[in-house]
Amino acid sequence: MPISEPRGAGLRLGILTPVVTLVAGSHAAWEQDGTIDDVVRIARAADELGYDHLTCSEHVAVPEAALAVRGARYWDPLATFGFVAAHTERIRLATEVLVLGYHHPLEIAKRYGTLDRVCGGRLVLGLGVGSLEEEFDLLGAPFDDRGARADDHLRALRASLSQRLPAYHGSYYRFSGVVIDPCAVQERVPIWIGGRTGRSLRRAVELADGWCPFGLSPDDVSRLLARAQPTSAWDSRDRPLEIVLQNLRPVDAVARPEDAAVIARSLRDAGATMLSLRFVHHSVEHYVEQLAAMAEVVSAL
Repeated sequence: MPISEPRGAGLRLGILTPVVTLVAGSHAAWEQDGTIDDVVRIARAADELGYDHLTCSEHVAVPEAALAVRGARYWDPLATFGFVAAHTERIRLATEVLVLGYHHPLEIAKRYGTLDRVCGGRLVLGLGVGSLEEEFDLLGAPFDDRGARADDHLRALRASLSQRLPAYHGSYYRFSGVVIDPCAVQERVPIWIGGRTGRSLRRAVELADGWCPFGLSPDDVSRLLARAQPTSAWDSRDRPLEIVLQNLRPVDAVARPEDAAVIARSLRDAGATMLSLRFVHHSVEHYVEQLAAMAEVVSAL
């Protein structure tokens, strides 16, 4: 029987969706020839088990010199989520992450606002500053001031998402007297900030709803949160900050549920309110088994 809400002490579960992103050394062999039908099967299983979200990341064109680190495959989130939305009911669709510098705020507001309407208000915008300078150059996007530009972009997005008549006047972006129709149906589309630095966490605290770092250990996360929490920016928030953590080592909840519990507990204790999980998996069927097993593990925490 499906578990409606897999959680342990409030810990919600999501997945780093297989197939849609392939990074060298971190994907299973079957994913190489994976299809949208495989993605949908996994998404529906996660949806039925009560998982919170699934993800899709963004790179437009990865330079060949960066393939060993970045990987080559990045399915476009907008097209992918539009299809997945038609085959799921509750699970949220999280862009983990879009690169802010590659887009104008109104472009994101229109395209992803439309997606929010299509999926019935299940969009989560995971956003990042970006670090692949060659891709910025290829797309004609400014690189050197990307941090300051991203901060203004986030403020412009907050003023535009869910607004049919958006208006904003900032240091980089200015617009008014325009119509965005359709716009997002959520009154406040959740925004998560990706990254792995203290600056990314400060940006999340000041301008967003969540922080979704990558490549950080639980100890790293704990140290960064310990520095951020005693600040006026943290105290002035009007809602709790979602902390969305990834496990560095894939979990095998089917064969090693005790180890999976240790990993989930360490991330929760580091401050996670939800997880974006990596699993050990050898086929679509095995992945679905892992989803169910991990839900059981976390429900017992």
